[in-house]
Amino acid sequence: MPQKVLLLVSVGSPPPTLLKELEEPLATHMGITAVPSKGALPRPDYAFNKDRSQYHCNAIMRRLVTLQEPGHSLVMGITDVDLFVPDSAFVFGEADRESHCAVVSTARLRAGADADQLRRRVQVEGVHQAGHLLGLSYCEDPRCVMFFAQMPVDCDRKQLGLCNICRNELAKLNR
Repeated sequence: MPQKVLLLVSVGSPPPTLLKELEEPLATHMGITAVPSKGALPRPDYAFNKDRSQYHCNAIMRRLVTLQEPGHSLVMGITDVDLFVPDSAFVFGEADRESHCAVVSTARLRAGADADQLRRRVQVEGVHQAGHLLGLSYCEDPRCVMFFAQMPVDCDRKQLGLCNICRNELAKLNR
């Protein structure tokens, strides 16, 4: 099976090194080649909801999906704005399997974090969203990267890798 290629796109002003720091964990834990985009998208003002003072994930992903290129089967935006979906107070990220697109935010992951902790949290959530793009669902194991994190400390507890059940599921999906 050919290896999947994920285009990483900066949206707004996340720390510039974060995209590069996602490459190794995505390759190691999900078997994805991650390629940073040559360009970046500006702050997604089109996605801002003034009633919530947050940015709607789906609007950002609709813009990201237009950046897919031949050879890049997946696209993931990394942003510094606070994200939401209608049924949640906030999300760290969101993935849409059909459009092969995801977005991850540093906004809530920064809480109480130094640079190393923020890097790891973004790696955990980036690998998590990539897992959804590959067909994985949430996991009940709080140490598995596919566990649904509701607070930054949940990200700190998670491993960068999959539990055995999710690893086996990914192997089945890749057949």
